[in-house]
Amino acid sequence: MRAGTRSRAFMRPEHRKANLESWDERVPIHLRSRLYDVEGFITGGSRLRPFELDEMGGVSGRRVAHLQCHIGLDTLSLAREGAMVTGLDFSPAAINAARDLAIRTGIKADFVVGDVLEAASILEGPFDIVYTGLGAICWIDDLARWSRQIADLLEPGGMLYLVEFHPLTDIFSDESLEVTDSYFDDGRAFRDESSGTYADPDAVTEKNVSYSWTHPISAVITHLIAAGFSIDGFREHDFTLFPRFGNLVNDHDDIHRFPEGHPRLPLMYSLRAMRT
Repeated sequence: MRAGTRSRAFMRPEHRKANLESWDERVPIHLRSRLYDVEGFITGGSRLRPFELDEMGGVSGRRVAHLQCHIGLDTLSLAREGAMVTGLDFSPAAINAARDLAIRTGIKADFVVGDVLEAASILEGPFDIVYTGLGAICWIDDLARWSRQIADLLEPGGMLYLVEFHPLTDIFSDESLEVTDSYFDDGRAFRDESSGTYADPDAVTEKNVSYSWTHPISAVITHLIAAGFSIDGFREHDFTLFPRFGNLVNDHDDIHRFPEGHPRLPLMYSLRAMRT
């Protein structure tokens, strides 16, 4: 079962404080984790998957804002593809780590500390592409404001590219496919008190309270349309990038699917939206 409780509260200062403390503490754990494989990245690896680059199209020479960039590996991967990239994250520890990785790899990218819900007033746009990656949108409590910030960051005709874990997976127990939560959570915050981190469940941590939100895909699309976007592409994927459930099979690298014969379920999705 998922550890935690639901409460009907949008993000309050105590939510943000708890999330910031949790992420700051976990930065050094992620830097040394096998999941992030920082050393592999330094020696030339990429955090972007082929389907992401295919769906985004060419990024070389284009101005890209990466929102909620964490330690910057996806940001720097975009820069390796020739993009002019700025990463934004609310965690000073994460941004310091990202800047250090930029120096260590010799990759040019800018990194800024700031709240994603104030991104348009923090970053020097406009941008051609706004990229937001896996495990990011669940930390957003206000999709309407989030969508407007992205619209304000983009040039007319600019693109939002979003790739995320499918919210359907949030209805299931972590240990099984037993349904334990509602897909439609009506904006309720999920309070998690788990120790460790997804990158290292056995890590010793002290800041173990965090708050997140499950967003049905229909809500994401509806808010983007209201902010002036047209949906240019949408795909659901039958694989994920970590062993989310115990019966997933690691096909290769970090691609995890249900075994042959098991009903296929959507585990991730990707979306392209154009600012009109």
